[in-house]
Amino acid sequence: MAKKTVATLQTASKRLTKAIKMVKSPKTGAYTFQEAIMTPEEVDSYLKKN
Repeated sequence: MAKKTVATLQTASKRLTKAIKMVKSPKTGAYTFQEAIMTPEEVDSYLKKN
């Protein structure tokens, strides 16, 4: 499973990171990508979740 943090986004008061995770579908076996924008501290826990 490939994991990558692609971009760091900065707004007026918060630093945000966009994380992309590749997930295998249990039905078809195809891979899909899930994207989420969060603080840099939350990225590791997001990528470790199933």
